[in-house]
Amino acid sequence: MFSFNTLAFLVFPYVVLTVFVLGHTYRYVTDVHHWNSKSSEILDKGSLRFPILVFHYGIIITFFGHLTGLLIPQWFLDDIGITAEMHVFVALAVGMVIGSMALIGLILLLARRWTKPRIRVTTSVNDFAVLILLIIAVTMGTYNAFFMRYDVLHSIAPWIQGIVTLRPDPELMRPVPWAYKVHILAAFAVLGFSPFTRLVHIWSVPVQYLFRRYIVFRRRGLQAQ
Repeated sequence: MFSFNTLAFLVFPYVVLTVFVLGHTYRYVTDVHHWNSKSSEILDKGSLRFPILVFHYGIIITFFGHLTGLLIPQWFLDDIGITAEMHVFVALAVGMVIGSMALIGLILLLARRWTKPRIRVTTSVNDFAVLILLIIAVTMGTYNAFFMRYDVLHSIAPWIQGIVTLRPDPELMRPVPWAYKVHILAAFAVLGFSPFTRLVHIWSVPVQYLFRRYIVFRRRGLQAQ
C-alpha cells in the first residue's frame, strides 16, 4: 500500500500535471468564450488597483524565481560562480520581499471580494477557493523564507528536478519539514485547480503588444494645413 509520502510526492504531482495540461487544453477547445479573467474592474476600479498590482508583481517574480532556483542544478550555478550560499541568500531575501507583496495583494483581493456587495454577488465559489489556495501556498512560502532554514538545494530541488525529468525520488521529501510540504502541496493544488478557474487567462498574456508596430496619431488640425 502506498505511503502518504509516496502519494503526496510521487502520485499527486503527476496527477496534477496531467490535469493541468489536459484541463487547459480541453477548456480552450470547448469554452473559448469564457477564456478570460472575468475582471471585476468595471464594478469597482479604485479598490482593485493597488492589490492587483502588488499581487501580480509578487506572484510573477515568485513563479520565475522558483522556476530558475529549483530547476537549475546547483553544479551548473557553481560553474558560473554562484555558490550555494549565494543562491540561498538571494532566494531568502527575494522570497521575504516578493512573498510579502504577493500575500498582501491576495489578502486585499479576498477582502475586496468579501466586503464589496456588488463584487461579492458576482464572485463564484471557484473564485474564493482559488484565492484561499493561493493564500495558503504564499503564506507558507513566505513563512519558510522568514523563519525556516532547511537545505532545499539538496532535497526539494533534486526532487522537483526528478519530477520534471521523469526520474522522481519521493524519499528526498521524507525528512523535509511540514511547512515546506504544505507549501508544495498547496502550490500543486493551485496548478491542478487552475483549468477550472479564471486563472486560465495567464495563457492569454498579450506578449505580442511588445513587438507590434507603433500606432501613429495625428491631430486633425495638422491634416487640414
